[in-house]
Formats: sequence, C-alpha cells, structure tokens
Amino acid sequence: MIPLVGCGILKQEIEYLIQKNKWPLKSHFLCSSLHIDFEKLEKSLVRALSHFGPSPKGVFYGTCHPRMDSFMEKGKAVRTAGQNCVEILLGKEVFERHLSSGAFFIMEDWSRRWGLITGLAFGRNPEIIKEIFTMEHTRLLGIKTPCSKDFTAEAEDISRQLGLPLGWLNISLEHLEKKLSQMLSDIRKM
Repeated sequence: MIPLVGCGILKQEIEYLIQKNKWPLKSHFLCSSLHIDFEKLEKSLVRALSHFGPSPKGVFYGTCHPRMDSFMEKGKAVRTAGQNCVEILLGKEVFERHLSSGAFFIMEDWSRRWGLITGLAFGRNPEIIKEIFTMEHTRLLGIKTPCSKDFTAEAEDISRQLGLPLGWLNISLEHLEKKLSQMLSDIRKM
C-alpha cells in the first residue's frame, strides 16, 4: 500500500474514491485547519511524511505552505497538482470563475468548525472576522459533493455572521478523481 498524507478537508471524498477505484492507497489525514499556522502545518506534514519512511508516498495538499515543494522533495512524495483543496476539487476554470466573482468557498468540514478555525486565525471579535471576509468577498459559496452531509444550517449561520449571501454549488468528484489518479501515476514512476 502506498501512503497518502492529506488535508482532512476532503477526507470522506478521498476515502470514497480510494474504495471506488480500489487504489492501493492507505490514507492518513491531518487537521484541515493547519493551513492557518505555517509552523504547525510544517511540523505535522514533515512528521507524517517521515513516519512512512523512504518509500514513495502521495500528498493531498495544495500550495498551503511556501516550502511545500521542499517538503515533497525531502519526503520522497508526490503532491496533488493545484493551488488549494477547492481548486483540486472544482478544477481550475470553475474555481477561478467563482473566485473572481467574489466567492468565498465554504465546505462541510470548515462550516462545522467555523468558530474554532476563525478564532485561531483571527481571534474572537465577530466584527473583525466580518471585516476580514467582506474585504475581498461578496458572497459565500457552499460546496456540496456526493459525499457531503447536510451542512445548510451551519453555512446559513456563517452567512448571517458575515453578512454575505449564501449560494450553493453541487459538484461531482470528477476533478478530484483525476488529480488523485495523476498523483498515483506519478508515484508509480518514481
């Protein structure tokens, strides 16, 4: 089995695809909020990669750390291609279209832990949090996959907190599946 270390944001989707495709991947997921603390992300990712020794491994992450490529090289790992987990899931064109129209993407995992994640990143002042998110965003876009559970109530609460309208995007796992398949192919070439 090939180790796959990844961000937990799409854990259920990745595990579904591993099972569906019978990929020889053994997944190990890290907390999805690590991207807000570079030091914690680096320590967690480097530790996870070293745990699996010198054998080739896969990594499900975007460029969430400035030294991500260095971690891949030192850890003998291949990373999924993409800027971040949302782009990897949606595909670059769909991601950029919604981003350029002011969307802030909200996914199930983040919506359920919103207070914890924003508290760690920005403190507990709701006005500051609202100001940060409305400086560059004009709307929230909830992303639902075939694996998503209902997180409507949580997303609507975040929408109220930020004063941003909420829309929804139902997305297949097609792009994620292609990115993981390519990563697995690249690992096998190592």
